[in-house]
Amino acid sequence: VQLQAFGGGLAQAGGSLRLSCAASGRTFTGYSMGWFRQTPGKEREFAGSIRLGRGTIYYSDSVTGRFTISEDSIKSTVSLQMNSLRPEDTAIYYCAASMPYLGRNYRTPDDYDYWGQGTQVTVSS
Repeated sequence: VQLQAFGGGLAQAGGSLRLSCAASGRTFTGYSMGWFRQTPGKEREFAGSIRLGRGTIYYSDSVTGRFTISEDSIKSTVSLQMNSLRPEDTAIYYCAASMPYLGRNYRTPDDYDYWGQGTQVTVSS
């Protein structure tokens, strides 16, 4: 299984960036795909997740109303559209895949089985 995140970069406060995560190596039917972010010295923080094929989406309070997750099942990609960016959104963003195990809430890193490399997002004030 391989997850590749791309699309990070530099944006000004109030601007937008779009991250994408390409998944390969197996069929991801029923999987949940999540986006997490991490800054130095802090734990990895949940941003949002989507249950593939079902459209069940969760967002953290800090990104609700500004970030949007979507999937492209044909391309096996999941995107994170980030609008109204703030300096505090600066972080390394990771995509992850979670198998559909009962009891998972898909909001914690421990619920994810596969991780992509991070992509840096920097928001200037």
